[in-house]
Amino acid sequence: MTTALVVMDLQNGIVARIPDQSAALLGTIERVLTTARERRMPVIFVRVAFRPGTPEVSARNQSFSALRGDSRMDETSDATSVHPRLAPRDGDLVVTKRRVSAFAGSDFEVVLRSLAVDHLVLCGIATSGVVLSTVRQAADLDFSLTVLSDACVDADPEVHRVLMEKVFPRQATVISSRDWIATN
Repeated sequence: MTTALVVMDLQNGIVARIPDQSAALLGTIERVLTTARERRMPVIFVRVAFRPGTPEVSARNQSFSALRGDSRMDETSDATSVHPRLAPRDGDLVVTKRRVSAFAGSDFEVVLRSLAVDHLVLCGIATSGVVLSTVRQAADLDFSLTVLSDACVDADPEVHRVLMEKVFPRQATVISSRDWIATN
């Protein structure tokens, strides 16, 4: 089995939205990254960004339509760069997506298949967004899944709890980063 660590939407503009939780989350993910790299596990960062002028954003898309024509989420904007505390290193990959799921509008699946990855370890912001959408799609694509419960956050702690305790366990192993580090 080939396992990849997938760090999702840990980019400047999104981390800034969770100021009360960002220090703890970034520290947790730094430890997870160290473990993955020590074990020579592929590390894939997934970020959301758009071309200049946001041609990928439809007026019908309730999640992204407010960004139409807004340059803050352009591919070259600092807001779409991976947070500097987690900066990708040589050998890490960065995938740019155009929607909520890591798979939507990206070459994520092509990258995973080329690396012969069949198990994903997921973390990111937000639990009810990219994590949920990616878990669902990855499970449908027959990937084995692990979700690091304390390496994901959501603006709504109750939604985070319900997803971690009741929804994700149907399709993934849900484990703390400390336990994952200890067993890998």
